[in-house]
Amino acid sequence: MEKAEAERKVEESMEEDDQVVNPWQVSAKDGGKIDYDKLIDKFGCQRLQQSLVDRVQRLTSRPPHVFLRRGVFFAHRDFEEILNVYERGEKFYLYTGRGPSSEALHLGHLVPFMFTKYLQDAFKVPLVIQLTDDEKCMWKNLSVEECQRLALENAKDIIACGFDISKTFIFSDFDYVGGAFYKNMVKVAKCVTYNKVVGIFGFTGEDHIGKVSFPPVQAVPSFPSSFPHLFSGKDDLRCLIPCAIDQDPYFRMTRDVAPRLGYHKPALIESSFFPAMQGETGKMSASDPNSAIYVTDSAKDIKNKINKYAFSGGQDSIEKHRLYGANLEVDIPIKYLNFFLDDDAELEHITKEYGAGRMLTGEVKQRLIQVLTEIVERHRRARAAVTDEMVDAFMAVRPLPNMFD
Repeated sequence: MEKAEAERKVEESMEEDDQVVNPWQVSAKDGGKIDYDKLIDKFGCQRLQQSLVDRVQRLTSRPPHVFLRRGVFFAHRDFEEILNVYERGEKFYLYTGRGPSSEALHLGHLVPFMFTKYLQDAFKVPLVIQLTDDEKCMWKNLSVEECQRLALENAKDIIACGFDISKTFIFSDFDYVGGAFYKNMVKVAKCVTYNKVVGIFGFTGEDHIGKVSFPPVQAVPSFPSSFPHLFSGKDDLRCLIPCAIDQDPYFRMTRDVAPRLGYHKPALIESSFFPAMQGETGKMSASDPNSAIYVTDSAKDIKNKINKYAFSGGQDSIEKHRLYGANLEVDIPIKYLNFFLDDDAELEHITKEYGAGRMLTGEVKQRLIQVLTEIVERHRRARAAVTDEMVDAFMAVRPLPNMFD
C-alpha cells in the first residue's frame, strides 16, 4: 500500500503543484523558494539523517564532506543499504553524469562531482560518469556534432576535479551506447508503459519521440552488466548515484524496473540546488551568465558578480542593519559560504555576527569573493593540465584491474 501511495504522488501532474522540479525545469510558484520537505514527500525519498552521516565517518575513518555536514546532500534512497554492503566487506560502484549543454561549467555543476570524488576516495570504489550528449541534442537546439564537442570539453572539467583514472570510466552516449548497454536499454523500455513515462516525466503530445525514448539511456548505467569490460560476472554489484534531486524521476523509474530485470535497485544520495545569485528560487542557469559563477570567470569577474548580483539579506542602511541584523534565510553570500567555506567555526562566526548586525554585507561578500576565487583558480590550474590524451585515457573502453583496491 505504501508503494502504491508513493507512486500515486509521483505521478500527479506537476502543473497542479506550486513548484516544478524535473530534470529540465526547476521553479517555484511566484518566485518562491523550493520546498524540499514537500519534494521528499512527493518523490517518496527519505531525508538523510545525522545517524547515516555519523556512520559514513565511522566506516571510512574520514571526516564527513562539507556537503554532508551541512545538509547539501539531504535526501536518499537506500543509502543505508550501500553502507550495509560496505560494512559486510562487499563492493559497490558509483554512477553520476553530466548533460553537456555549455562550454564551461558553473559552480553548481561542480557540486555533484566534488562530492562524488569524496565518495570515490573515501570508499575506494569504481565510478562511471555518463555524458548525455544525446539528451542535450534532443532537448536543446544543438547539433550532434556540437553536443559531442561540448561533451569532450566538459570531460576536461570533470577530470580536473581529481578522479582516480585507475577507478574511473567516462563515456559519451553517442560513442558508447550499443552492445550490452543497448540490450539493457531495450529491456527497460519494454517494462515502462507510455502512460507511466508520461506520469513520471510529464511528456505531452508535442514532445518528439526522442524525448520519450531517452529515459532508459540514463537508467541502465545503474546496472553493472551495462559495462561488461568493467563488471563482467558481477551482476549482483550495487550502484550508488550521487545527483541533484531534479534527476530523481529517472531513477524512480529505474528502481521500479530493476527487480523485474534481476538487478538491485540503485541507491541515491541527492543534493539541494546551488541557488542563482539573484535569489533562492531555483538553481543556477547556464542561460543567464549573471546568475552563476563559472569556472572560466576571472578574479575580477567573480568580484563584480558577487558585489553586483549576489542577493543580500542585509538591511538597506547601516543603522537598520546594526539594529536588526541580516535576514540569513534569503542571503545568497551566506548560502554560498555554506557550500564552499570548509571551516565550520569560521562559518558559524560569520553567520552569528552577520545575523546580529555586527558584520556588514560588504564584509561577508568580500570573504565569499576570496573563497570562490581560490576554488575557481585551483580548478583552472587543474583543467589546464588536462590533455586530450588524458581525456582519451579516461574514456577508453578498458578494464580497471585495480578498481576495488
